[in-house]
Amino acid sequence: MLVFSKIISVQQEIASLKNGTTIGFVPTMGALHEGHLSLVERAKKENDIVVVSIFVNPTQFDNADDLINYPKTIDKDLALLESSYCDIVFTPTPQEIYNNDIQSQSYDFDGLELQMEGKFRDGHFNGVGTIVERLFEIVKPSKAYFGEKDFQQIQIVRKMVEKRNLPVKIIACPIHREKDGLAMSSRNVRLTKEQRAAAPFIYKTLKKAKAKFGIKNASEVVKWVGNEFKNHPLFNLEYFEIADEDTLLSVETKNPTKKYRAFIAVFAGKIRLIDNISL
Repeated sequence: MLVFSKIISVQQEIASLKNGTTIGFVPTMGALHEGHLSLVERAKKENDIVVVSIFVNPTQFDNADDLINYPKTIDKDLALLESSYCDIVFTPTPQEIYNNDIQSQSYDFDGLELQMEGKFRDGHFNGVGTIVERLFEIVKPSKAYFGEKDFQQIQIVRKMVEKRNLPVKIIACPIHREKDGLAMSSRNVRLTKEQRAAAPFIYKTLKKAKAKFGIKNASEVVKWVGNEFKNHPLFNLEYFEIADEDTLLSVETKNPTKKYRAFIAVFAGKIRLIDNISL
């Protein structure tokens, strides 16, 4: 496994590959867990070479404390990637990526950026678009792999690829969960023991909401979820929405030809957890 921190070095290595070599790319912010490794594993099956980036992107954090507290475990991450037969790891600094001008571009994602996360995280998706486009430009992957826990992000990246006419296929991979149902996240390590023990409540609520969606209208389900969290001693509900998978617009009337998904964001103290489920 080769590790590069400089753009020129990783580009030279990729340029040295023979013509026709397919590159599977997994962009990460480090603090890797089994969910990330499942993306690497799938990329390995479907491509000749796997490239993983580890970069905590400052322009997608709207909360300075969240950026400061984001877990950084580079030595552990590299050991995990080596055991997963990753080929190339790219670990740039913010200065390397942004050339000492750390700010995001402005994007129009046809309104996808205005829903859910976009309502609560100012500028977040401009930061996501900026770093993903930059990494695609550097790595030039055939396919890029993202976990469905960040489903809105996947739709944003797909829209960017479409609008910028980028030659990369976006692969969405199922959410990787702990045995008790909690969606794997780098932020989970920051939960207290009490919070971690209670955290499966989020996915259990999503599954109950899915069952209710089959017999009730969307607004009734949204109201029910709000009530479930209203008196919870450890969690504060930021939002719960049922939305069209393609447009991410909230559902008012169910259409049997559409695909819907339930999205949730919850605070455990200062730690923000997100999850979603296909309906």
